[in-house]
Amino acid sequence: MRNKDYTFNREHLNNIKDGFEEKTGVQLVQKKTAYIYRRVVAVILVAMLCVATSIPVFAMDNPNVYWQVYRISPSVAQFFKSVQKSDEDNGIKLEVVSARIRGDMAEIYITMQDLTGNRVDDTIDLFDSYSINRPFGGTGFCEQVDYDKKTKTATFLITIKEWGNHDISGDKITFTLKRFLSNKNIYDDIVIPIDTSVIKAAENVQQVYSHGGGGDDYPMDSSDNITSLIPSEPMQDFPVEGIEVTGAGYIDDKLHIQSKLGNTLNTDNHGFFYLKDSDGNMVVCDYNFYFTNGKENTEQRIDYCEFIFNIPQEDIKNYLVYGSFVTSDTLVEGNWSVTFPIEE
Repeated sequence: MRNKDYTFNREHLNNIKDGFEEKTGVQLVQKKTAYIYRRVVAVILVAMLCVATSIPVFAMDNPNVYWQVYRISPSVAQFFKSVQKSDEDNGIKLEVVSARIRGDMAEIYITMQDLTGNRVDDTIDLFDSYSINRPFGGTGFCEQVDYDKKTKTATFLITIKEWGNHDISGDKITFTLKRFLSNKNIYDDIVIPIDTSVIKAAENVQQVYSHGGGGDDYPMDSSDNITSLIPSEPMQDFPVEGIEVTGAGYIDDKLHIQSKLGNTLNTDNHGFFYLKDSDGNMVVCDYNFYFTNGKENTEQRIDYCEFIFNIPQEDIKNYLVYGSFVTSDTLVEGNWSVTFPIEE
């Protein structure tokens, strides 16, 4: 089916406006700027959507309605969104502390506090599950800047840089969060108990699809057909909780070391292996790649990462294996959302 052409000229938009005023009794005042005119049109179209679906405009605080309108017109969605500077869910409180403007940049401080337990700590990670909605174009990011152990409160700084010359004073921002990680453990530069003198050529290999990786030799053109080790029983006495070593062997004269990361969608467990010679010199891998066993985006998903070193098999006995890793065992889910204006 071909898409219809929904290009409106000014006369057609005026007809829409006049019809809306006649049916609703609400007069829409036009300004002599293109920006205001487009905003009026967006308000009309959104209002027509609300009328057609029997949804009042004040239902913008309904998440489903809000996101539908935000996709059509961010400025209209933010205009009708109610101000709410704090929100609580699952025993966690999210609150806006302050917001200020510095030129074309807005800086907002928010806090997260655990009211019932110890799930908010100094290792908290928002896990890329937040969104910063605004009525103007720009870039935004969020970073942790402080943690108060006594009150179990983490403070974050949201920085938004506006594109163009739009005056952002008075505009409303909506910050939403769905999940976060905490209780992270960091393992830095630890010795991995792999006896390199007994590493042999792999007897069984498999072809996998790589959904990510890096390094100078990462096979970008054949990521759907990479040769990897077949995962074996996890190595005993591995000193990292949450990550396991499931193989070490040579494939095509290159050393492969494989780690099992678990379901990274819920843990974000990650890290890397490297080698050290007798003088303590570090040798990083030539490349690494990730692959998944089990169904995508399910609890049965298991992620693996494999590291490849171009070290001859007869020389590997002269090296020790090291690693640095980050794991987390606390995933907190909820639905937090705050909306607030930005003032000078």
